[in-house]
Amino acid sequence: MPISSHAFVRSTALLLLVGFVALLAIVGTTIWLVEFNQRSFEQTTEARVARSVTVGLRNALQDLESGQRGFLLTGEERYLEPYNRALPETPNHIARLVEILQPYPEASQSLANVREAISAKLEEMAQTIELTRNGNREQAIAIVQSDEGKEAMDEARVLLDRIIQAADQRIMDGVESQRNASTALRWVTIIGAFVIFAVAAGAVWTVILYTRELAAARAEVELARSSLEERVRERTSDLGRANEEIQRFAYIVTHDLRAPLVNIMGFTSELETSVGMLSDYMAKAPQTEDAAFNEAKLAATEDLPEAITFIRAATKKMDSLINAILKISREGRRQLKPETIRLNELIESTANTVHHQVVDNGGSVTSDVQLPKIVSDKLSLEQVLGNLLDNAIKYRSPDRPIEIAIRARSAPGNRAEISVEDNGRGIADTDHERVFELFRRSGAQSQPGEGIGLAHVRTMVRSLGGDITLRSKLGVGTTFIISLPRDLRSHLGTRTT
Repeated sequence: MPISSHAFVRSTALLLLVGFVALLAIVGTTIWLVEFNQRSFEQTTEARVARSVTVGLRNALQDLESGQRGFLLTGEERYLEPYNRALPETPNHIARLVEILQPYPEASQSLANVREAISAKLEEMAQTIELTRNGNREQAIAIVQSDEGKEAMDEARVLLDRIIQAADQRIMDGVESQRNASTALRWVTIIGAFVIFAVAAGAVWTVILYTRELAAARAEVELARSSLEERVRERTSDLGRANEEIQRFAYIVTHDLRAPLVNIMGFTSELETSVGMLSDYMAKAPQTEDAAFNEAKLAATEDLPEAITFIRAATKKMDSLINAILKISREGRRQLKPETIRLNELIESTANTVHHQVVDNGGSVTSDVQLPKIVSDKLSLEQVLGNLLDNAIKYRSPDRPIEIAIRARSAPGNRAEISVEDNGRGIADTDHERVFELFRRSGAQSQPGEGIGLAHVRTMVRSLGGDITLRSKLGVGTTFIISLPRDLRSHLGTRTT
């Protein structure tokens, strides 16, 4: 099934969202596992320190007890070296152990019992050593044999062993937690990498499919374009032939209409002469009481001359219309001659033909040509520009001097654009297309004309492969825009294919 652009955008966005969520989950889980692993490591380190301090305290107590017993048995001071070495370290071990176990309230009672037992044992050992030094060795031995010191030592040893076992268990739990966290982190990384790889593969596959479909669609468009160009050439050729047939028909019809019109105009002239003689004769005739004669006299002197005048005006109007149709027909049937035209020279020469009319009005004609050359039919282009300039002068505003600006520049599609702008009386919005129709005019009919000028201009421009449009605002001015191919030969080659 083809992938539409919307489906492609949605699927790509979904894949990106899945990838982003997966990446976010990986990062979040990794951070949590690293923090968990760090806490486990810290707990393991604390347990190891607690174990080390507890073992150190137990070893110090053993050294104290060994030194005491050796001194009691021999009475020699050298046996007190372990005792003297361990005695100052013992309070430090106890203080360090208290500091380490302070965050654990459950160990407070055991710690108090340990301190009490150690204190009792230390007191017993100090007392026996002092008695031995003072020569009361039997009394010191009796104190030892009372087992109070032994019980305190056994209790302290048991409590210290429990603390060591608890530290060992915490170390084992911490190591296990770290191992589990490392395993979880490994699986999270593997699964996350798989998800991201799957998302990336899906995105790449979607892009590949969409790219293939774009290429296929482009190929179809190219094929359709080539076939469309062929059909356009065929239709253009058909339209060209139909247009030629219409032009020939118009030429034949108007040509055939001229013969009876000439006869009518000729007989109208003869009739006008006869009516004139009759009118003069009847005007000189004396007035009588005969009603029929008076009516005949009125008809001869007033009605017939007036009717002849109307006939003469109608035949002149008809003659001008036939001439206009013939002119357009001949122009459409004229063989175009493409040649290289220097637009600046052509525009300047065309503007010179109306220069005196513009100057007499106090106005000016300016040109801005940014397109030096085109290939077109020079005569048609001169007639088009001449007609537009004549219209600009004819329909100028009486309130201000006429200002005309002619511009030429390149346009997209290898085309040329020529504009003729004036500050005349303008054209109403509703008449922008009407003025190009045959025998149709816009605005106040204060100037003579048949309404064929702009229709003729459009016919010539279209025969050159272009079109003409306008922009206008009533009371401000009008701009006619002519769009032409830069090379008429390309249009003629298409039309005759």
